[in-house]
Amino acid sequence: MIKAYIDTITAGNCLDLLKRLPDNSVAMAFADPPFNLKKKYGKYNDHLKNQEYLDWCKIWILELVRITRPTGSIFLHNIPKWLIRYSHFLDDVASFKHWIAWDAQTAPMGRTLQPNHYGILFYAKDSEKLIFNELRYPHKRTRQTNMLAKDYGGKKYLLHPYGPLVSDVWIDIHRIKHSKYRDTHPCQLPIHLLERLILMATNENDIVLDPFVGTGTTAIAAKKLGRHYIGFDVDNDYVDITKDKLKNVESNSKIGNSWVSFYLDEIVTLRDRDWNDIKQYFYIPTKIQYIDKFPIILKHGPKNIPNYCAKKNEMDDLFLFEEKKKFKTIKKFVKIIE
Repeated sequence: MIKAYIDTITAGNCLDLLKRLPDNSVAMAFADPPFNLKKKYGKYNDHLKNQEYLDWCKIWILELVRITRPTGSIFLHNIPKWLIRYSHFLDDVASFKHWIAWDAQTAPMGRTLQPNHYGILFYAKDSEKLIFNELRYPHKRTRQTNMLAKDYGGKKYLLHPYGPLVSDVWIDIHRIKHSKYRDTHPCQLPIHLLERLILMATNENDIVLDPFVGTGTTAIAAKKLGRHYIGFDVDNDYVDITKDKLKNVESNSKIGNSWVSFYLDEIVTLRDRDWNDIKQYFYIPTKIQYIDKFPIILKHGPKNIPNYCAKKNEMDDLFLFEEKKKFKTIKKFVKIIE
C-alpha cells in the first residue's frame, strides 16, 4: 500500500490518508501543522476552539508514531503553547529526545515578549534503536573582521576545522523574509531547516513523511538529500505548487560522497562522521589555531562563485574576495594552509 504514496504528493485530509499507511514504514515523520492562530490558509480553518484543536492534533500525532519505524524519529514544529500539550500525547507512546529551540524572529505582536521562540519536539519511536547522526555547522564569525565570534581562550587547538556540533538551540537558520522567496503560504519554512533534521535522523533512501506538506519544503529537502518522501495536504493548490517545484529538484546536495546541506552556496550542515571524506575538499590551515582568523575555504566552489579557486596553483594569481582586506597577495594565504 505504501508504494503508491512514495515520492508522491497526495491531496486529501491527513486523518484519512495516514490510516492507509502501514505500521513501522517510514524513517522520519515531520509535522508543521496549522498553529490555530487564525492564519489565512487556502482550505483549512485555522480558528478552532482549543480543545477541538488538541483533539484533532492527538489523532494525527498518534498516527505518526504508529507509522514511524522503531529506528525512526518524530519531529513536531509549533509554538511552545501547543508543544507542551503535544508532549503529553507522545510521552506514553515514544521517547523524548530534545526540545529544539529555534530562534525565528517574527514581527512584534504588542503587549507580549517578542515571539522569537519556535520549537521542534524530537521524539524517538524507540530510543534504544534510534538512528541519530551528530551534525556540525560552521563557526560563527564577526561580520567586519571574519574572526571567530566565540572566545575559545587557550583551547583553540581543540577546535574542529569546520565548526561545532549542533546543539538544541538553533540561531543560525532564519525565517524566509523576502517575498520573492516565498510561496502563497502563510507558514513556509526554510529548506535548510528541514535538511538539518533529515541529515540528523535518516540515511540515504530512507522515507520521510510530512502530513502537512504545504508548498513542499520537506519533500524538496528530502529529494535533494537522496531520500524518499511522502507528502499530504488538504489544499489542492498547495499540492500543485509542490509538484511543480519538485520537477526541478535534483538529488545532488553532495560534496564528494557525502550528503550535505547548502545555503547561499555554502555548506551549512554536515554529518560529523562524514568529515574525513569531506575535509579533502577544503583548504585548511596547518595549525588549527589559525581557524580563529582564517576560515577554511572550499577548493571547488559552485560555478557561480568566481572567488573560489578550482586548482591550488591558480591561487598564486587570484585574490579571494573575502580575504582582500587581510592579505596583500594570495601567496601569504597559501603559506598559512601549506
